[in-house]
Amino acid sequence: MAKASEKFLSGRSIANEADYHQKPVHKRTSAAAMMESVFACKWSARILSLIRDGVNRPGAITRGLDGLTTKVLNECLRRLIGLGLLERTSYPEIPPHVEYKLTKLGERFVFILNAVEELQLEIEMEDRNQSRISRKKSPRNIN
Repeated sequence: MAKASEKFLSGRSIANEADYHQKPVHKRTSAAAMMESVFACKWSARILSLIRDGVNRPGAITRGLDGLTTKVLNECLRRLIGLGLLERTSYPEIPPHVEYKLTKLGERFVFILNAVEELQLEIEMEDRNQSRISRKKSPRNIN
């Protein structure tokens, strides 16, 4: 049985094309299962956030996230492509040039990430306000 990459490349040469797109494999995945898959990995949401912000090269993504290894990055990127959230474009240059971008589904999924980030900011603001209030209300030692 041919590997997926061999199956995709059969009958044509990459060198003759301007670029090479690896389209996502559209598996039937529920939105809940997709969210679980993305949020179960500590890196996936961060990777999607960077790509949303225009960081689309693997080296730049690795540099943008302290502690992320190339191996883990590649696993995450493959999973996100498989879920249909990302699309990989490979340019036939030397050295090889690869970029990732959000698919239409990925752009919709980023709205969830935006909502989570907004919620986090609200929680942080509320925590700061609560700590200020509790410092003001704390009884002083009067002896």
